[in-house]
Amino acid sequence: MTRAIRVKNTEDIQQINKIVTKYSFDIWIHGKSGMVDAKSLLGMFLLSLNEPLSLVVEDDVDTKKLFKDLEEYLDFDED
Repeated sequence: MTRAIRVKNTEDIQQINKIVTKYSFDIWIHGKSGMVDAKSLLGMFLLSLNEPLSLVVEDDVDTKKLFKDLEEYLDFDED
């Protein structure tokens, strides 16, 4: 499952990393410059914040709580 995510500054990086480290499943952030493990603070600091980013989680994972925890950073499509 993929969702657009907004990461504007280093505070956002630290907060997102703090949230995702609570979860046992893999969480990735993809951008044009590559992908990083969202649980890796160092990896997160390698992100280019000037490009569109996507949060990626395996399709078979229940993401309801994760998306609730990250709601201020996620963009949801209106259906």
